[in-house]
Amino acid sequence: MKPVAPTLSPKPGLRERKQARARTTLIAEAMRLFSAQGYDQTTVDEIADAAEVSRRTLFRMFETKGDIVLAWTRGMTQTLNDALATCPADMHPADAMMHAFTSLVPRIAANRQDTYAFVYLIEKTPSLQTVSLQKYGKWEDCLAEGLAKRITERKNRRMAARLMARGGIAIFRTALDEWIRLKGRPALVPLLQKTYELQASLWPDHAGAGPQDAA
Repeated sequence: MKPVAPTLSPKPGLRERKQARARTTLIAEAMRLFSAQGYDQTTVDEIADAAEVSRRTLFRMFETKGDIVLAWTRGMTQTLNDALATCPADMHPADAMMHAFTSLVPRIAANRQDTYAFVYLIEKTPSLQTVSLQKYGKWEDCLAEGLAKRITERKNRRMAARLMARGGIAIFRTALDEWIRLKGRPALVPLLQKTYELQASLWPDHAGAGPQDAA
């Protein structure tokens, strides 16, 4: 019997590549405008002009401005997922999760000023609260799934993974709140690490076994 040749996915055509570039440009320009002049103050026409596409093209790709921000957050979710998946198998699940969060920070924007602007936009714009909650919901699902693969010594590993994911997001959001209060002056990654250490210090050593310590 002859071996079955692997099925190769066809390469995207010119039209698909152009659409992908237009979509990427739309997201980048929209986020730049939102952070510079405010989400509610930015019009769809301004975004289309900045991305050099028609209003019709924009609405074919995104129904609302919120959908553009949500598309940007999906890229962050993928970064989080990839960073967790590439951690060594013997790394403690909690450390792997925090590595994923710290890996996320430099992907938000190219420099601290833009990172702060994007974080402030997502966290503090009332019109984007639903988008922000959807983002954290996706992060929780992503982390819980990845952590469940690492917590192998417990019968209730899925519950433990979900609890750890929610706790990690609480740490991340608390660090962002403090960073915003400090107007982005300190580096975010060390602040995130300090918040993680603070959370750990609030529980007594005898509070219970870690996710890998008991069945």
